[in-house]
Amino acid sequence: MFLRSLPAAGLGSLQNMLGPLGGQAGLSRTPRIPADLADHPDRLRWNERYRAAGYVASFAPHPLASLALSMPLPAGPVLELAAGPSGSALLAAAAGRQVTAVDASDVALGLLAQEARRRDLDGLITLVLADLASWRPEPAGYCLVLCTGFWDRAAFAAAAEAVCRGGMIGWEALTEAARRDHPRLPLEWCVGRGEPAALLPAGFEVVSQDDIGPESATRRRLLARATPSGQR
Repeated sequence: MFLRSLPAAGLGSLQNMLGPLGGQAGLSRTPRIPADLADHPDRLRWNERYRAAGYVASFAPHPLASLALSMPLPAGPVLELAAGPSGSALLAAAAGRQVTAVDASDVALGLLAQEARRRDLDGLITLVLADLASWRPEPAGYCLVLCTGFWDRAAFAAAAEAVCRGGMIGWEALTEAARRDHPRLPLEWCVGRGEPAALLPAGFEVVSQDDIGPESATRRRLLARATPSGQR
């Protein structure tokens, strides 16, 4: 399933549960799962998927991340929402950026932690186990905010506010066309007409917004920049 519905954990994070990636002792601890994530069906479903015998994380960066990181960006860290076992986070860290990766699946974040350590990038990546419906990033705190597997209008608004002046937001989400093949897919998990670009606050310029795939594409990809002179 493409979208992840993540329930509340506030600032409860693998910084607290596993420690920063740079800390070997922290990585060896048994994670403490926030109470409101413990039995949540989304966490359990994604954990089951990532534990499945046939699952192998590719750690390939998302094309949107590759594009954004190839463009001029101001100094500052990168934030990835609904990151999973993310190759995009690894790509940003390999470029020397501090990265915060947020997800509801402790298994996914554990896979990312292992790969980051293998690549000697563990000192650059912070893992946060949280619910994007309630977790909020620091305003104007990131040069790039990425999300390629989740849609929530409030989370998108908070993500846009987290972009610093001259920084970028990259987002990919399902369109309403996805409900053609998946009629039980909740409408609120899909971007509407003109979204996400139509929901950007003042002070952003759209670099591109494209539907991805064949006719009646089921995904839409946005890349936008916060203007250097805009209020962030």
